[in-house]
Amino acid sequence: MQLSVWTYEGPPHVGAMRVATGMTDVHYLLHAPQGDTYADLLFTMIERRGKRPPVTYTTFQARDLGKDTAELFQTAARNAVARYNPAALLVGSSCTAELIQDDPAGMAQAMRLSIPVIPLELPSYSRKENWGASETFYQIVRTLAVGDSSRPASRQAGSPRPKANLLGPSALGFRHRDDIVEIAKILAALGIEINVTAPMGAGAADIARLGDADFNIVMYPEIADTAARWLEKTFKQPFTKTIPIGHGATLDFIREVAGLAGVDAAPALDLAEARMPWWSRSVDSTYLTGKRVFIFGDATHAIAAARVARDELGFVVCGLGCYNREFARDIRAAAAEHGVEPLITDDHLEVEDAIAAAHPELVLGTQMERHIAKRLSVPCAVISAPVHVQDFPARHSPQMGFEGANVLFDSWVHPLVMGLEEHLLTMFRDDPEFHDGAGASHLAHGTTQNPPLQGEVARVSEAEGYSPHDSMTPLHQPVAGPPPLAGEDLAPSHGDVLELVRWTAEAETELKKIPFFVRGKARRNTERYAEERGLSSISLDTLYDAKAHYAR
Repeated sequence: MQLSVWTYEGPPHVGAMRVATGMTDVHYLLHAPQGDTYADLLFTMIERRGKRPPVTYTTFQARDLGKDTAELFQTAARNAVARYNPAALLVGSSCTAELIQDDPAGMAQAMRLSIPVIPLELPSYSRKENWGASETFYQIVRTLAVGDSSRPASRQAGSPRPKANLLGPSALGFRHRDDIVEIAKILAALGIEINVTAPMGAGAADIARLGDADFNIVMYPEIADTAARWLEKTFKQPFTKTIPIGHGATLDFIREVAGLAGVDAAPALDLAEARMPWWSRSVDSTYLTGKRVFIFGDATHAIAAARVARDELGFVVCGLGCYNREFARDIRAAAAEHGVEPLITDDHLEVEDAIAAAHPELVLGTQMERHIAKRLSVPCAVISAPVHVQDFPARHSPQMGFEGANVLFDSWVHPLVMGLEEHLLTMFRDDPEFHDGAGASHLAHGTTQNPPLQGEVARVSEAEGYSPHDSMTPLHQPVAGPPPLAGEDLAPSHGDVLELVRWTAEAETELKKIPFFVRGKARRNTERYAEERGLSSISLDTLYDAKAHYAR
């Protein structure tokens, strides 16, 4: 375990909370000390849910450690069952309570409660949140979805309409609520009935009916893959492998689902009302072709985003990674397909260094990458959890399906300055608001009180052609002490490809005359040219020589 200001995943019991909170009549009894009681904060403040999460804590204190904590746990269990009347009870320990080595599962089973008790063994010091959600959902399915051998036969001879389960949506998930709506539209067009959606919106009785479906749709493998494999083995239910994020992936998903259900795919393919394919070929959008994009998030969304970025928007993927190591193999395969080195880490400082070294013109990531990109003066769009409150919008804003493709186009393109806007910025270059020294006000990283450094260029290329600011220093730079003075070198982070090179004021002025949408490339090429020749500064002649060199 590593202490950090930011973390991509919480401990595994937070994943268990996400599953329990998404369900309707399951309660989670968590053996935890006072101070670990933050479920209300997560779900009512960040996700803005209308009711409190179904979590009860034992909340033992320091003085309780010298006593019998078993009695404290059993009292909390009896009170939770009497007050909430759940259909099933999850029991487990928080990361802190795990250290005292109590046995919540054994204590709960010894009470012989009138409802099913599902023990959760979630090792907090070797596993994390997504794994905890996956393990919790698997244990719920394995405990409650127990059927006899006649169930597969009755399923085949039952309803004339094929049935499917939607697996994986949970509380605190990135746009899960809206994705369910889009997948339901597709299944309705194919004439496929939704048997159960779980864990979100499901109760214990719904979990018991999972075996009635013909096949399973795995929407989020991080949460549903383990349970889907168990259902495949137990009830002979195949499950989908395609994640319908992006226009092309949605078409592939429809064909895969139609094949599993034995129906004609044409009605759903004809639904392709997505405007994204046409808009991505429109005049102003073709200006985006070749933009360098760095992608980081959970493996499912990162891999899907890389395909959309390359195949549907014409971006160049210059970085690809994920924080959940359980899917490292998938990320490595996707990175090899895009010709980049995979980044598999849960350390946001490593991600920051990788983004700075890649010099992207757009970052697609989590809320951590949003902050990193703002400090580096690079546009960013959020594609994956963890996210903050603004990424749980009141409006319908899916990631999956045809409407999800439209949302992706809008949310990825809007952070970038497009052709007409660039025209206007050029026209008003000397305006007090828009001149280069004023900073990129729409990115909220520069003000007149925070002037640009003169005669020096930071290691990160600016995305919209604005001079770098002292506020663009890496997040892990110590905050104590004054900002660097003009003419001082900034210490490059480890992993940088290029050393810091000083630009003369004359060369800097000439660089600003280059259109901003190719200025970053011109800067990178010139600095590379200077470094290869051992030049400590870039003059006007160096700029012209580099231009001639790369124009050959």
